[in-house]
Amino acid sequence: MRFRSAGVALAAMAALITLPLGHGRAAAAEAPLSQGRTATASSEENYGTTAADAVDGDTGTRWSSAATDGQWLQVDLGATASVSRVVLDWEAAYAKDYKVQISTDAVNWTDLKAVTGSDGGNDTLDVSGQGRYVRMLGVHRATPWGYSLWEFQVYGSTDTAQPSCGTANAAQGRPATASSTENAGTPASAAFDGNTGTRWSSQASDPQWVQVDLGSVQDLCEVDLNWETAYGKNFQLQTSADGQNWSTLKSVTGATGGTASYDVSGSGRYVRVYGTARGTGYGYSLWEVAVHTGTTGTPPVQGGGDLGPNVIVVDPSTPNLQQKFDTVFAQQESAQFGTGRYQFLLKPGTYNNINAQIGFYTSISGLGLNPDDTQINGDVTVDAGWFNGNATQNFWRSAENLAIRPSNGDDRWAVAQAAPFRRIHVEGGLNLAPNGYGWASGGYIADSKIDGTVGPYSQQQWYTRDSSVGGWTNGVWNMTFSGVQGAPATNFDSGPYTTLDNTPVSREKPFLYLDGSTYKVFVPAKRTNARGVSWPNTPGTSVPLDQFYVVKPGATAATINAALAQGLNLLFTPGVYHLDRTINVTRANTVVLGLGLATLVPDNGVDAMHVSDVDGVKLAGLLIDAGSVNSDTLLRIGDPGASADHSANPTTVQDVFFRIGGAGPGLATNSLVVDSDDTIIDHTWIWRADHGSGVGWTTNRADYGLRVNGDDVLATGLFVEHFNKYDVYWSGERGRTIFFQNEKAYDAPNAAAITHDGITGYAAYKVDDSVTTHEAWGLGSYCNYTADPSIVQAHGFQVPTGSGIKLHDLLVISLGGNGQYAHVVNNTGAATSGTSTVPSKVTSFP
Repeated sequence: MRFRSAGVALAAMAALITLPLGHGRAAAAEAPLSQGRTATASSEENYGTTAADAVDGDTGTRWSSAATDGQWLQVDLGATASVSRVVLDWEAAYAKDYKVQISTDAVNWTDLKAVTGSDGGNDTLDVSGQGRYVRMLGVHRATPWGYSLWEFQVYGSTDTAQPSCGTANAAQGRPATASSTENAGTPASAAFDGNTGTRWSSQASDPQWVQVDLGSVQDLCEVDLNWETAYGKNFQLQTSADGQNWSTLKSVTGATGGTASYDVSGSGRYVRVYGTARGTGYGYSLWEVAVHTGTTGTPPVQGGGDLGPNVIVVDPSTPNLQQKFDTVFAQQESAQFGTGRYQFLLKPGTYNNINAQIGFYTSISGLGLNPDDTQINGDVTVDAGWFNGNATQNFWRSAENLAIRPSNGDDRWAVAQAAPFRRIHVEGGLNLAPNGYGWASGGYIADSKIDGTVGPYSQQQWYTRDSSVGGWTNGVWNMTFSGVQGAPATNFDSGPYTTLDNTPVSREKPFLYLDGSTYKVFVPAKRTNARGVSWPNTPGTSVPLDQFYVVKPGATAATINAALAQGLNLLFTPGVYHLDRTINVTRANTVVLGLGLATLVPDNGVDAMHVSDVDGVKLAGLLIDAGSVNSDTLLRIGDPGASADHSANPTTVQDVFFRIGGAGPGLATNSLVVDSDDTIIDHTWIWRADHGSGVGWTTNRADYGLRVNGDDVLATGLFVEHFNKYDVYWSGERGRTIFFQNEKAYDAPNAAAITHDGITGYAAYKVDDSVTTHEAWGLGSYCNYTADPSIVQAHGFQVPTGSGIKLHDLLVISLGGNGQYAHVVNNTGAATSGTSTVPSKVTSFP
């Protein structure tokens, strides 16, 4: 355990000496239902005090939270249980006031017991309730520190009752639609009105269908059909969560009409009868369709709902609005490895005299359909006062879908990696440097219009895509543009600029907006050879929030997977999510969107997420943070050996960031592996930490950052740093990269540790020898071998030679002489120049 000060250490030691024998007493005769089960928490003080430590049966390990009120610990019992007793064994940092709550879905909670005036120690609470999830919700702390529990034990009995099928007709009177109707007197609604004298009938062709909206996702157990003379011989009973993607509950062949009941098993909001072969020469005709749902068992996951405690929704009349921004900023300004996560959502309107300072793990977004719907007469600011004017660590924050009229003419956005600036209209200029023009290492702009001039000043590198600028001044090493109106012309031989007129393929990131008072997620369409912003009137589709599982801190991977299996999309609200199993995205066109840098942490060596080799999955706005047990792959897109053509509807990975170490020891062999063809990687920072907690050559071991096996993959805005072996290893054909930024691992202990195949140093960007076609623009790799400055790395880039391999505008740099490069790419390009931090460039290879 970690003591906070010498005084606290002495007091805690005294407390341990005087503990009654009961502190380490044996458990009651019955085993706790909670022991060894999956536990999650709103926060964890550090990697040594995890939620799992409170349910491991060991009174020498503990969970402890961040030092704020309102923190919680919860356990998933694995099945619905009747809970009779909860025992809380508090460490010295205990809750004075708290609640013990129970839930069936980890979303909606019921109080089992409210405790006020606790004196810590051992609290044994007799309770009565049924549910699968039990949690301690802290209200007020008794000490200045967080909440800390040696053990959290839940007793009772598992509910062995089997689900039964209800007799009520869940479809009666619900909205219905059909592929066709015979005439106005036989509408779809007539099959769900409870009247056996009215009917739906279709046109006389195959296939035809009729469907009903149950209003919410339901557990489905039986469907009854009452056919008119014109019946279906072959048909399917199907279900869907969104009315678009269907799964089959039952296939029926050789039916003879009349009345029939079918037992089914599944869940969904929509149910349809899908006829494939008619039994007569007429259409399909049903007097009635009845749908029965389960009355017991685990309920299906519901879509929609509120956005949780860490989403701050405001409008121009919100009282003390500036104070809300200031309060979050005061907490997050320097919390580089903290657990706080926040999202500000601004309803459409005009906000006057606002300065929204954006700290770590904080996002600000407008809720209009277009940026100009949300007007800020003021500033959205990132500066580096917390780090003495050095902006090179201003990571993990974002701004999106706003119009800003800066108070002094220029808005300041002085960021480093993982800080996207998307879909913004700046009615003035944009300053990308910190106050005082200290060091800066960014960054990324997309789908934005800056009326004035963008001034990078001290920024070492930057990528801007599909935007419009009034001008662009200077920059240090690598300023890359694609599809940017007003971008400077390429001058890489003498300056920092690489400019492509268009972006070959792009799709803007999905975003949350308000349609009246209803939340929806807008999913922009794919663009080809794009130039300039996509708005107003961005092509795309809107998906209602009730088609998303709104994931809140404490949700388990099992529930998340259940929601995906039902056909729901995912909206992760701000928080840190520990995963005891891999999240599996298997359905085409699924949207997985994070708010406020929602963070996924795979535990016990599992992978964080797998996406099947399907069309059009959209992943956006997530931080994947490696756990302390090695994961093989944090995120995999597609399946090994995948070969399906997704060019018409590619999967996109946008603002998805990876971290290995920094917040504590982290281990992952691979961070991102792309097996699906045609995938678009649009802005990622894949980072093996060089500072923070749990950092060392073997402590946060991570061999590869990005591995691309799929063909026709495009990366726009690729930041990958510090991996033990190759930062990027590309094996797929016809790959393209527009902008690449890299630093080699600072902590390589010596040249021998990174020597392979007779080569000193792993290339930052390696294209496999088998590849015949590959092209990339605007590439930079920097070395800073602080553990052994004598290392001379062979090259920054390694590619096969051939007419199909083309690299444009690439450079290598020695940062202050800590290590050197002998060449830029293969054996081409001059060596770096000692301690002068001057780039060695190649404008075209071969």
